[in-house]
Amino acid sequence: MSISLKKGNTIDLSKDHPSLHKIVVGLGWEVPAHHVVDLDVSAFLLTKQGKMPSDKHFVFYNNLKSPDGAVTHTGDNRTGYGPDDDEVLLVNLNKVDSEVQEIIIVLSIDEAHTKQHHFGMLNNAFLRIYDVEAHKEILRYDVDERNPHHVSLVFGKLYRVGLAWHFEAVGHGSSSGLQSYISQYS
Repeated sequence: MSISLKKGNTIDLSKDHPSLHKIVVGLGWEVPAHHVVDLDVSAFLLTKQGKMPSDKHFVFYNNLKSPDGAVTHTGDNRTGYGPDDDEVLLVNLNKVDSEVQEIIIVLSIDEAHTKQHHFGMLNNAFLRIYDVEAHKEILRYDVDERNPHHVSLVFGKLYRVGLAWHFEAVGHGSSSGLQSYISQYS
């Protein structure tokens, strides 16, 4: 049975699922029928200092794979239409380079300020983690963030505690776009 998380909740993935190593991080959302809002998922692979070891540790639609091959972006969905995951990250926790201590998952709106798009336009935004080998959803985080001032959102983060992997449902929105995260983590 999948665990439903709220903003700020954490789960010890390794304790609850000791054989877990290949996961799907799926994100989805709905937009009103009369709008086309292009959202993009990105992953920042960070050291214990909170910085990316290199620009290649920023995984997004123009850099589909981390240098260690542990995180793969499956491609850009420009509409968000459909009932399933709109954008997907494939993560092999066993392959994550040992210097990477956390993986920050960000959802941002492409050209938000130019097109005057914001998170207030979205419905039913969610993040789910699916165990590839057990063929089951482990957790789901339904975000209640619908702020008309926010154009990007730290959805959640995977992080290490010793050898164990944890997940935190962050849900922190920002009126700054993706570039602010790139600057913060570079």
